[in-house]
Amino acid sequence: MAHSSGAPLRPSGPSDPGADGGFRTPRRRRRWVRRLLLGLAVLLVAVTALTWVLYARLDGNITTDTRTANELAQYERERPTALVAGAQNILIIGSDTRGGAENGKYGTDSGTQRSDTTILLHLAADRRSATAVSMPRDLMAKIPSCRKPDGRYTNEHFAQFNWAFEDAGAACTIRTLENITHVRVDHHIIVDFASFKRLVDAVDGVEVCLKKPMDDPDARLKLPAGRQVLHGEAALGYVRARYGLGDGSDTERMGRQQEFLGALFQEMHSDGVLLNPTRLYPVLDAATKSLTTDAGLDSLRKMYDLVRTVRNIPTDHVQFLTVPRRPYQYNADRDELVQPDADHLFELLRYDRPVPVTAHVRPADGKNADDKNAEGENAQGKNARGTGGAGGKRPAPPREPDPSEAPAEAPATGSGSPSPTAPPTYEGTTAARGICG
Repeated sequence: MAHSSGAPLRPSGPSDPGADGGFRTPRRRRRWVRRLLLGLAVLLVAVTALTWVLYARLDGNITTDTRTANELAQYERERPTALVAGAQNILIIGSDTRGGAENGKYGTDSGTQRSDTTILLHLAADRRSATAVSMPRDLMAKIPSCRKPDGRYTNEHFAQFNWAFEDAGAACTIRTLENITHVRVDHHIIVDFASFKRLVDAVDGVEVCLKKPMDDPDARLKLPAGRQVLHGEAALGYVRARYGLGDGSDTERMGRQQEFLGALFQEMHSDGVLLNPTRLYPVLDAATKSLTTDAGLDSLRKMYDLVRTVRNIPTDHVQFLTVPRRPYQYNADRDELVQPDADHLFELLRYDRPVPVTAHVRPADGKNADDKNAEGENAQGKNARGTGGAGGKRPAPPREPDPSEAPAEAPATGSGSPSPTAPPTYEGTTAARGICG
């Protein structure tokens, strides 16, 4: 049927021209889709650019220590060999340098730096456990001849372990440690005061529990008794404090440091940090600022690969302990190793074997009564000392013993199996225990 004008009728539809403009709807939809896609593309470019900027910033925070690698390369033939593929040993050196604006508040920059804390971190080859062993700063050790930054060489001498770092830096510390333990150091990290404070602040502080009030002017810290959360400055004072808490011994301070690091690991290990970009970035920023590492860990990608492998380690398999020590026989203000316990520990690390850690130490089999009595005295901690404190002048070294009297060094075990003598259990803690229980 047709209209009177003779034009055929057409069915009406969405493309009909009319007052509602129905025929323009598909074009408007296509235009809206194009704008949406363009907006998403711009957003993606912006996010990519921002990610690159943040990545470059984090990557640039890390300082590469090439001097240490060059120094160690000269002594490669005398260094121990890694015995288990995949296992890693990382030496963490806490420097008490006063250099820089943030570190200068803790004292005058004398141009030298001391290793206030030294921890050998062993990561098992299967990445299912980690063991952090504190080395006492007052441990008497044979320090080899090392090249100083100005090109001069030090003389080989028998002195406190932390003098190696003050004498000639990280390479000298690594060589001294390897001579003591015969454990190959794969990487090293140097952390200063400012880095530590930033990291604690990035995880919103760490909770501690004090049985008694704490007042240590040297550590610039005054705290009440009880449960409390410590942030940057207070946290640094807590781990550095020596005479204002407990018996004043360096051994007890190392125990507090280990408990604190365990609690810090728990905070960083939580999904609230690792899966939350707004909290993860400050942690990464703090962890990389003022950080000095060897070339094997000097990029964000390398650090991330390390953190990713460690993330799956259960907190009860992250262990902290101090190498067995007791007062040095010629000077009670210094330390010497307890044998054969220390050698057993180093042997377990070399062969990537589990290290038994407990709140109650068990001496090694075959130790005589005198050794066990000395071990018991050691467990009670040393008396407060008047020398060797942070920032103090270097004291005169104790008398060096005759070769026949000097503490025996660990045998250089490069092959075969560990000693059949049953090892002791070592006094320590795990990250799962926490400071407040």
